[in-house]
Amino acid sequence: MIPQFKKLTDQEQELLYRAPVLISVLASCSEKEINKAKKKDAIKLAHLKTFTADPLLIPYYTEVEKNFGTQFEAAEKQYCPFDENKRNELSNEIEHVNQIIAKLDPFYGRVLSRSFKKYENHVRRANHSVFQDFIIPLQIPGLND
Repeated sequence: MIPQFKKLTDQEQELLYRAPVLISVLASCSEKEINKAKKKDAIKLAHLKTFTADPLLIPYYTEVEKNFGTQFEAAEKQYCPFDENKRNELSNEIEHVNQIIAKLDPFYGRVLSRSFKKYENHVRRANHSVFQDFIIPLQIPGLND
């Protein structure tokens, strides 16, 4: 068990371990389905996080990695089709993760939150290249979102 999680309930711990999956599903979904490239990148990144994360988070990401693929598949089925209601459900679950993070040691919570934000940005940009930013540096809805 991760020492910082000792004061959390089993359900809260489980949700924290599931958080990268939820973030990945939300970041990977488009109108009605999961973007396959983003899904593939999320699964690959979950594995890499065990080696590249802040050293404080290595034990956490080691645990997350163990069931990431199967949990991703389960979450994808749970929230599919990705209509407004399902997105709201998923967003609410992620908001609950933020409430749990607030119960953690403040330093650990900040490091974990920062890691989640970086992770989400990476998954969202899975099909995005630096070349796109050079050619089209402005956000144009429908073109580079």
